[in-house]
Amino acid sequence: MKLSKGWRGRRAVSDMPSDLVAVWSVELQVRRPLMPVQLSPEQVGLEMLCLCGQLDLLIRAQMQQFQEQLGQGCSPEESDTFQAQGSEILDQMLQCLEHLPKPMPQLEDYLDIVGLSVMFPRVEVFLIQGSPVDMLERPPMDEYFFHISKLNQLLVLSQQLEEDIRHLGSHKYIAHQLSVIYQVISSFRGIQVFSDIKKDIEANFKQIKQSLVTEDGSRHEPQLGAHYINWILEITHKLTSVVLSLPEELTEDIHQAVSFTSQFLS
Repeated sequence: MKLSKGWRGRRAVSDMPSDLVAVWSVELQVRRPLMPVQLSPEQVGLEMLCLCGQLDLLIRAQMQQFQEQLGQGCSPEESDTFQAQGSEILDQMLQCLEHLPKPMPQLEDYLDIVGLSVMFPRVEVFLIQGSPVDMLERPPMDEYFFHISKLNQLLVLSQQLEEDIRHLGSHKYIAHQLSVIYQVISSFRGIQVFSDIKKDIEANFKQIKQSLVTEDGSRHEPQLGAHYINWILEITHKLTSVVLSLPEELTEDIHQAVSFTSQFLS
């Protein structure tokens, strides 16, 4: 029987002494940059913050899957995706530490030194136990991604509304876009500038909606008057400026992350 080339290659390697196979083995460098990159200690800290956030979200997703498995009467079992992605993030963390001055600290020690173990207790427990575990008390950083996503949503909606009202030939959906922005603003509590904008929208929304109503059979696309266009542009400009400037009252729910990054950016 004639062996295929692939099989002959595998057979040849298996017949070799184990010490030769070890010599010929190569370390995978797929995740490493093509050009040498040297990170400063500050850059290492910021990169580790990002990696801890990624691993924390991965652990939370796996814990949610555990709950679903229990609800179905199944024993909790880690998914292949969690194991693969978790291992990849840990490898990236270790590679990050290689940029620090020698001797390189242990991963757990580094997280303790810079304060990341307090910010991401799930990550710390995972490093110690090797398995995902949820917390009895909700860590403050759990609010971080939710808060950031709301700010990003508000920024994108404001920019889109400004773009549409400037360039679209029809203002048919402007009232709807304004109502969505109103809902996002309402989800923030105790932010004075948002409270003022919310009241302003409430005072003008009915008139704007009414001005966009067209008669049945009309061929004209609904258009807002210049007064309302300028008013909406003033609203979107104010919202964009507030979100991008991140005043102190908007950073309360992300205080830990802001404090952590400030020590590396000062």
